[in-house]
Amino acid sequence: MSQDSHDANRHEQDRHPTHAEANRPADQDASEALAERVRRAHADRTPLRIVGGDTKAFYGRRVDISGVGETLSTSAHRGIVHYDPVELVVSVRAGTRLSTLEAALDAEGQRLACEPPHFGETATVGGMAAAGLSGPRRPWAGAVRDFVLGIRLIGHDGTQLRFGGEVMKNVAGYDLSRLMIGAQGCLGVLSEVSFKVLPKPAATRGLRLAMPLESALERLAEWGRKPWPISAASYHDGALHLRLEGGAGSVAQTAGQLGGDTLEADYWAALREQRLALFTDDDPRPLWRLSLPNNIPPLALDGDVLYDWAGAQRWLRSDAPAATIHAAAARAGGHASCFRGQHGAHPDEPFAPLSPVLAKYHQRLKQQLDPYGIFNPGRLYEAL
Repeated sequence: MSQDSHDANRHEQDRHPTHAEANRPADQDASEALAERVRRAHADRTPLRIVGGDTKAFYGRRVDISGVGETLSTSAHRGIVHYDPVELVVSVRAGTRLSTLEAALDAEGQRLACEPPHFGETATVGGMAAAGLSGPRRPWAGAVRDFVLGIRLIGHDGTQLRFGGEVMKNVAGYDLSRLMIGAQGCLGVLSEVSFKVLPKPAATRGLRLAMPLESALERLAEWGRKPWPISAASYHDGALHLRLEGGAGSVAQTAGQLGGDTLEADYWAALREQRLALFTDDDPRPLWRLSLPNNIPPLALDGDVLYDWAGAQRWLRSDAPAATIHAAAARAGGHASCFRGQHGAHPDEPFAPLSPVLAKYHQRLKQQLDPYGIFNPGRLYEAL
């Protein structure tokens, strides 16, 4: 096909959008309107609760702006600004739905390798970046921040700033782009994010291997030293669950060596989106997320546990005191966060307490980037 014919076909497609495209909210640049709202808030010292799709409102502390603040929504600032499938780079406005971005990537046989959770249909790219949460593939592919190339940010005085770029080598100076990932909107309003994307694998297979927990942890430690195409590993309900991704031959050969039963195709999405039994809202116990070094044996904590990331991330349903859980995670070389409080309510202090030194650095950073404390005040810690 000639280039002219190819372009003509593309133009024909543009004239006849798909049903999904026809029902998708129109792209628009609302950055100046957002910046003006921030300028007014800066001048009036008005706290802002920043929201996108609001699907992760449960995560972190509640931002209480009742009577004194305003909600700033980024949902009108949407659209894929630039996508180069050849260079594996995409730049997206913060209010763009995560599903919209994933659909565009899927059409080119590509994906966000960090497998971020949605927790709802309205999840946005800005919310994904602000929360910094990654899915089951994270230990093998990397976290959200590992794929961020650059950002556009609205600062405390309404100035529109740009950090990073659209190439991996652009890392000179302070890496403020990745600093914003997981900051929960406490340091500024994300308006655009540029990501590195990766091709989808040629083959995928899920396996379920019934075995005791101790055996599963031992085998995962052993398999981690082998060049096998494992891209996810979880343990619960008496079985080790594995996902293999890569070339068709490599996946088939490894599956033959491992054996086990075929795992249902939607298992990993159910784990990522917390639709498995452990995460049900019917369980009144708080849900804890434990981040631990590799190859740590089970912790002496009461409750029910699901082991993700080959044991490096553990989901715990427990009524144990917060201090007990924090201490157990710290002794193991990790930390614990209360993901959801009792009956799904916001926990008062969800994150691990900061040491005095770390608290000082956090406060200094907040003072430099948000001197009047207008961005999501108290979302991470009370003083931030």
